[in-house]
Amino acid sequence: MAGKRRVVITGLGVAAPVGLGIESFWDGLLERRCGLRGIEAFDASGLASRVGGELPEFQLGDSIPKTYRKSAKVMARDIVIAVVCAYHAVRDAGLRTKCIIERGEADGPSNVDSTRFGANIGSGLICADLQELAGALATSVDEDGAFSLARWGVEGMNNLTPLWLLKFLPNMLACHVTIVHDCQAPSNTITCGEASSHLAIGEAFRTIARGAADVCICGGAESKMNPMAVARAMLLGRLNTKSNDDPKGACRPFGAGRCGTVAAEGGGLTIIESLDHARARGARIYAEVAGFASTSNRYSWSRPDPQGRPIALALGRALSDAGIVSGDVSLAVPDGLGLDEHDAAEARAWKSVLGEHLPRIPALSTRGANGNCGAGAGVLEFSAMTMALHRNTVPASLNTDRLDAECAFRFVQADPIDSAIDYAVSTSSALAGGQSSALVIRRFKE
Repeated sequence: MAGKRRVVITGLGVAAPVGLGIESFWDGLLERRCGLRGIEAFDASGLASRVGGELPEFQLGDSIPKTYRKSAKVMARDIVIAVVCAYHAVRDAGLRTKCIIERGEADGPSNVDSTRFGANIGSGLICADLQELAGALATSVDEDGAFSLARWGVEGMNNLTPLWLLKFLPNMLACHVTIVHDCQAPSNTITCGEASSHLAIGEAFRTIARGAADVCICGGAESKMNPMAVARAMLLGRLNTKSNDDPKGACRPFGAGRCGTVAAEGGGLTIIESLDHARARGARIYAEVAGFASTSNRYSWSRPDPQGRPIALALGRALSDAGIVSGDVSLAVPDGLGLDEHDAAEARAWKSVLGEHLPRIPALSTRGANGNCGAGAGVLEFSAMTMALHRNTVPASLNTDRLDAECAFRFVQADPIDSAIDYAVSTSSALAGGQSSALVIRRFKE
């Protein structure tokens, strides 16, 4: 893209089972913490898979102005996670947004033009509040105890708040985040499963590069810690049902004999901005976004191409977009959800693009520690990748000690290693829908 503006990463806001906030998340990876355990969010005793990744306790009120707390009534769990991540991201970036000023956490006027502040946020299938819905349904039965549509219309619906539906629309994550922080530039919601947050970051990168915004908050969030999400993934054969007594070993990215992923909740939002804007406000720069590409899987909407061709195509195009070749990559950050077919396809894709270079460079995966939080999954890898480059350190990747024979990744197994990283690459693919994407970041140099 001729004349495109340089785009840098200045803020990271993360909510993951291993930690809330980027420093806690990073410390969790360095310390090899595992956030997977027996599900406590609901009674999972009747399910075959009873392991999940739940977030540490937090209070929404710590992330929004007092004047906005009434809006919490129309926030589903996914929305709450996104709003909390947004607060951590703008704080980490040193942005004086509307929220930060109203909370009394910054002196002086805003240092970002709201009309040039955009948002791209990935969202999943938000689960309805089953207890709330069940209470309304209970008032809609007839004398024989059967559900009555007529009574639902007369009585049942009246037991739900008139704004009930607003809690479960996927665009509400971006809606609340943009209102709280006064983001008035282009805003978009992406609902492409596990690929969502990579696609959101990539689209925000393009938005800034072409001059349509100066700053964007981007990423994704989703909670799969509810009965419907766990049951759905279990029925589709995606969850590990054999490790209920060993939660820490349940999710094994690219592992030999792997038998499924683990449902989780979490995500993250990232602040990216034009280099000129970041310089003007004296921002700390983590890294520069260098390349992005996305592809679709024509093999199947629900199964990966066995050779990983869509992933390989996205990976190769992202490297080309960054103006580099495979030998320039110094950190590989694959998706690796612990699913047999998907991991095998991804491993083949990386090997086909990076070839002999792949076993020579360190690799990083956070899935063994955090599980799969859908639309929020990719941004956890992106945040870990950014911190690894920024700190010249690669943490261990849990449960990667026994890899599939075809897997050529060199994951760190014990203590973190020092590694000078110039270019890092991450891939992400949707389990259903066929979208794949790749992001390249590089060490920032003037």
